[in-house]
Amino acid sequence: MFSSRLPVIEAYVDLLATEGVTRGLIGPREVPRLWSRHVMNSAAVLPRVPEGATVADVGTGAGLPGLVWAIARPDLSVTLIEPLLRRTTFLDEAVEQLDLENVTVLRSRAEDASGSFDVVTSRAVANLDKLARWCMPLVRKPGGVMLALKGQSAAEEVQTATATLHRFGASTIVVTTYPNGDEIPTTVVEVTT
Repeated sequence: MFSSRLPVIEAYVDLLATEGVTRGLIGPREVPRLWSRHVMNSAAVLPRVPEGATVADVGTGAGLPGLVWAIARPDLSVTLIEPLLRRTTFLDEAVEQLDLENVTVLRSRAEDASGSFDVVTSRAVANLDKLARWCMPLVRKPGGVMLALKGQSAAEEVQTATATLHRFGASTIVVTTYPNGDEIPTTVVEVTT
């Protein structure tokens, strides 16, 4: 999946396993599962992301999935949106160390951010109703997509958030699973405007 970018993603995983743990962005128990649970889970969705897309990763934390996508797909222009200074400091340093020219770090709450993106994503941030309020205003209309990486409760969350999603311009809402190697598939709520 990462082909020539494998050394870059390996360097990112090393940063997560060291600085990410030291700074409290990744729990020490997560280190053995960084590849399967975090990197590959994030990367599984990449086939859904159009070539050359502008991407906003809302509540990116340590850069998941945004940095994974930016590393694997240099054709993307990725904006990492994160309100906490300690996280944006880590992200700025990671972007510099990994020499990622296609990434912008924005210290902001999602609801205070502006712009229009082809794809707006999030992973393990909030329930879908809240995500709709934060992410959908950033999705390009028409034709943009929100890709919310969710767990097994995705279908239930869609039922609860359908009215909110439509109010913010959703034309289609589907729950899709993407293979993630030997791990549990990545479940994504895909909302198209």
